[in-house]
Amino acid sequence: MSEGAGRAVPVRVLRLPAAADLPLPERATAHAAGFDLRACVAGPVTIPAGARLLIPTGLAIALPPGYEGQVRPRSGLALTSGLTLLNSPGTIDADYRGEIGVIVVNHGEAPVTIERGARIAQLVVQRLPEIEIVAVDELPATPRGGSGFGHTGVR
Repeated sequence: MSEGAGRAVPVRVLRLPAAADLPLPERATAHAAGFDLRACVAGPVTIPAGARLLIPTGLAIALPPGYEGQVRPRSGLALTSGLTLLNSPGTIDADYRGEIGVIVVNHGEAPVTIERGARIAQLVVQRLPEIEIVAVDELPATPRGGSGFGHTGVR
């Protein structure tokens, strides 16, 4: 057994009727963190520069309790066309059973066309720790304290 290997966590995937011809999410390489999500659109969809659109995937999933799905952008799309995701990473809760949608935004200077089956995002599944919110009267001190955004890189 290799380092980090263990029993695979089952994630049930329901291919909705509109996605019958599309592949299930898959990793592009053996060590990729994310599973590619594809556009389940009837035909080409063009997103004008500056516009956003919800793209269906034709998939619904059942994550085990204690896990979340994160919908993340694909770096190649961001670099080549300026297409990325809003609400990124988007969270899929373990009790959500609806279709996964991907909110794309075109930050580029030209329209971007998405074809049926195009890889538009990636799904990363993460285990969530058990968390208990505890109200306190004060927090332990740190060298940073309450300094704001970007504080650690500013001199």
